[in-house]
Amino acid sequence: MTDLIFRTGEATVLAVEGQATDAMPEIVIGAVDGPVGTAFASMLGQSVGHTRMFVVRDLNQTVKPATIMTSKVTIQSAEYVDLLGGVVQAALGDAVLDSVIEGVIAKDLCDKICIIMTVWLDPRCAEDPNVDKKDLYRTNYEATKLAIKRAMTGEPTIDELIANRKTVKHYALDGVIDY
Repeated sequence: MTDLIFRTGEATVLAVEGQATDAMPEIVIGAVDGPVGTAFASMLGQSVGHTRMFVVRDLNQTVKPATIMTSKVTIQSAEYVDLLGGVVQAALGDAVLDSVIEGVIAKDLCDKICIIMTVWLDPRCAEDPNVDKKDLYRTNYEATKLAIKRAMTGEPTIDELIANRKTVKHYALDGVIDY
């Protein structure tokens, strides 16, 4: 059906100052009749604390390609569910659809591929009465579009990774290791 068997992408978009609305989606894109499609169908059951749901733009508006999302964080409150299934889900849906509109995902592939997405939503967002929902939308929208683009274009390439091996390091390694 398609040679798009298994592609991965990730991105991080940071929040505005004072917010915990960073977004860090990780995605897998592949053919519905391949390993990604099998994993997609297998995810339709639920796992306690890690609800899986189709990505929709709004009621009765499931995106194409079919996309399923789950939280990287264990869900522990109704406020968290409201943000995850509301602002975040809408941002992801818009990003998937805009990726098709902009040609990052070819329109003729929409029924042939599917996307699995794990989503970071900081638990502090659910506890913050002043959470900036516009920023939560922005970070998730931008990060999702970037993760999809990276998956579809194979970024970063192995040559890029080799070239920057000693110049780029994980932020958590500051003061831990020097290159």
